[in-house]
Amino acid sequence: MLTRRHFVLSSVALFSAPIPQASWAAATSDKSMWEIWDAQVTPANYDPATSNPWGFHPRFLPQLVEANPSLTPGDIHVDAVARYLYHIRDNGTAMRYGVAIARGNLYEPGTYTIRRKTHWPTWTPTPSMIKREPEVYEQFADGMDAGPTNPLGSRAFYLFEGNRDTYLRIHGTPNPESVGGRASSGCVRMVMPHINGLYDHVETGSTAFLYPPEDRVTAQS
Repeated sequence: MLTRRHFVLSSVALFSAPIPQASWAAATSDKSMWEIWDAQVTPANYDPATSNPWGFHPRFLPQLVEANPSLTPGDIHVDAVARYLYHIRDNGTAMRYGVAIARGNLYEPGTYTIRRKTHWPTWTPTPSMIKREPEVYEQFADGMDAGPTNPLGSRAFYLFEGNRDTYLRIHGTPNPESVGGRASSGCVRMVMPHINGLYDHVETGSTAFLYPPEDRVTAQS
């Protein structure tokens, strides 16, 4: 059984401190608007290390940290307990970002492959989402066009198991105040300017490791 001690020791060894599928037919992403939307969601005089108009804890701002040099550059690791996403770089370093994860049992730990990534994706709720909360999702059954209010935000990485789309995403969010908490219906959320900065550094074919959240890590007796 995975214990809290095991998780903490594993996390320390790796790092040192400093959902829904898009519907291409029904919804659209206007490429001519991409730069305009990027400007709309980016704070004035944006500095990744200091800009925080969202008001969350400063620890969730992007930061370069040390990582175990044995980790594969390009891979992503999501520490669901601390609410951090690490993107592994060369020479034993990683860029760390704050994230929000799924609420309740909707978060799915595992090892995934990023097989697709998109600018300003469209979004369609899954049938299970519509069944679970029809009052929220049924109106979007035919999809939602891309844009600053789209739930997938400005960028998205699509997580697969083999050739199977899991409908899980790492994506931007129009609700940046959720970073640091548990809010989504399965995906990992990032502030849009943060994922915009990360996007070009992540290659398709990279691996994303999603570690268990606090309610699945058993305290040592």
